[in-house]
Amino acid sequence: MLSSPVNSTSRNINLGPSGNPHAKPTDFDFLKVIGKGSFGKVFLAKRRHDEKYYAVKVLQKKVILNRKEQKHIMAERNVLLKNVKHPFLVGLHYSFQTKDKLYFVLDFVNGGELFFHLQKERTFPEPRAKFYIAEMASALGYLHSLNIVYRDLKPENILLDHEGHIILTDFGLCKEGISQTDTTNTFCGTPEYLAPEVLRKQPYDNTVDWWCLGSVLYEMLFGLPPFYSRDTHEMYDNILHKPLALRPGASSTAWSLLQGLLEKDGQHRLGSRDDFVSIRAHSFFSSINWDDLVQKKIPPPFTPRVVSICFLPSKQKNQKKLNILQSRVLLCA
Repeated sequence: MLSSPVNSTSRNINLGPSGNPHAKPTDFDFLKVIGKGSFGKVFLAKRRHDEKYYAVKVLQKKVILNRKEQKHIMAERNVLLKNVKHPFLVGLHYSFQTKDKLYFVLDFVNGGELFFHLQKERTFPEPRAKFYIAEMASALGYLHSLNIVYRDLKPENILLDHEGHIILTDFGLCKEGISQTDTTNTFCGTPEYLAPEVLRKQPYDNTVDWWCLGSVLYEMLFGLPPFYSRDTHEMYDNILHKPLALRPGASSTAWSLLQGLLEKDGQHRLGSRDDFVSIRAHSFFSSINWDDLVQKKIPPPFTPRVVSICFLPSKQKNQKKLNILQSRVLLCA
């Protein structure tokens, strides 16, 4: 176990026990930066002893301490440790720490962000959107079964693996200990996907994830989130008060699901009574065999064109692509 008391001089904060106390940074060759966030970077790294590739998230303890973000970092680590067995959640192999940094050794998922594919194609055909939404719903239902609310479902946090299956990543905004009857009131999320009850700063429960699921489905079908506006205040007003507008190009079952998920009153939203059981029973998913889905027996409708690791571009060199929607900033207060 790597643990030490908080030391104001060294900033060597205790971030909990490590899954691998013998691990160290020199175990890896850090090849490329493939992600960059507020607290550190994500590297493509090759582990020297077996030459396997991983995504290694490296967080600066000093930045975490200065921003008082220990609880979010530990929430991410705890969720990762709990959920390594679910097929649609990114897996944590182990974590370790040095005096100045915390390391998460994660699955390397190389099919690209759903956000990238959606920006490239603008919209997805309904069968493709249905496949992705079903896999997302399965992952969210699993988190809810562990009393965890995800709170930040959006295309940027959804990756595709090399076969084309969904992988949810970035668990920094997860809230633990929230059962079907529990609530929280943290103002948290990304503007385009905030549920009305979060905007109103009312107590909310895991149904906020079903609102986000509806927002992502709408965006995949029509190209933008359902209440989007460049003016954030107008967008918030739309989320709170504007009715969901019926648009051509989607089936009646798709609209029924969207109306259920994007119900402004969380107590009447689809999933408010039986959570994932209600979602998977909806007629939109009548063609989905859920057992086959979780076992990855259903062929994905799209196979990403995976770039060779040798030629994988640095995320720093692709900021134009990654900053297409500048408004998608994280909110947490």
